[in-house]
Amino acid sequence: MFFAVIPAGGSGTRLWPLSRAGHPKFLHPLTGTPSSLLQATVERLGPLTTPDHTIVVTGAAHVAAVARQLVEVPEENILVEPTPRDSCAAIALAAAIIAEREPAALMGSFAADHLIGDPQRWVETVRRAIVGAQQGLLMTIGIKPTRPETGYGYLQFGEPVGDGPVHRVEEFKEKPPAAVAETYLRSGHHLWNASMFVWRTDVFLAELARQQPELHAGLTRIARAWDSRERDEVLHEVWPTLPKISVDYAVMEGAAAAGRVGTVPGDFGWNDVGDFHTLGDVLPGDQAGNVVVTGESAETKPVVLLHDTEGLVVVPQSGRLVAALGVRDLVVVDTPDALMICPRERAQDVKKLVDTLKQRGDEKYV
Repeated sequence: MFFAVIPAGGSGTRLWPLSRAGHPKFLHPLTGTPSSLLQATVERLGPLTTPDHTIVVTGAAHVAAVARQLVEVPEENILVEPTPRDSCAAIALAAAIIAEREPAALMGSFAADHLIGDPQRWVETVRRAIVGAQQGLLMTIGIKPTRPETGYGYLQFGEPVGDGPVHRVEEFKEKPPAAVAETYLRSGHHLWNASMFVWRTDVFLAELARQQPELHAGLTRIARAWDSRERDEVLHEVWPTLPKISVDYAVMEGAAAAGRVGTVPGDFGWNDVGDFHTLGDVLPGDQAGNVVVTGESAETKPVVLLHDTEGLVVVPQSGRLVAALGVRDLVVVDTPDALMICPRERAQDVKKLVDTLKQRGDEKYV
């Protein structure tokens, strides 16, 4: 009995002005196909589970759009958070509700906004993680690092568990400086932490109770009321009291220190679509490396005119012609109410524009 949980939150500020608080990146077709990132996540889960066993946790502002995009997922499987409380509350709420319906079920948690280049290899990796979860380990899928990346956390793994592909996780590592990331890459004992988890719900909830007893008690109370008439009353009473904390900090780091976390390495073309520069690297472009990001079909896609350009990432969303001449390595995002242009090398800094808009009170653009 395998349930897939998809936390669908965040606003993707590094992908502004395409991604907004009311229409974040997971709802956009950034996959190179007409499917949104969220739809691609559900499609990828097809060999592992069914829509009846797929649960999405999202915010009140996004629930209608999520339901429109995922018509095959039952309405009762879309869990609505009153306010964002970070990943632990979202994932643990789903785990507690699953445990109420199917005690000791297996579940996996997979973000709504990741790109996977090789879905078949991803499914094979998840199946290996399920084997470790059946043995009582809290499993995480680690990504084989391809470069000394400073923007990701790392897993330090140790000895194998039995004869299979599962290794014990010795420690979670913070995002390192460049020199440390280089040593991690050379060591061969570190994986990127992509926050993909697989476990038995009873094992996870027991560990949550050990490390975060108040959070566990609150979520248990909500879960027990979820399928009753008291849901809204209990949810709005308890939810605001829950701490804002990630599942990595709340559970996984402490569980790893106690020897309760395992990992399997994954090599399936993973990308978290963190900014427009990255998007330009993973989506197909023309011979000059220009990438036009659109989910439209060839017959209806927006008109883009590029002449003597190289390495551009163009996101045409306004309906008007976007033309560029004689420029290199730029990001051009054209939406109906905002135009953003920056060098690709500064793509990580786009979030600073969002911060400034908030400071100025220009919330309509955020």
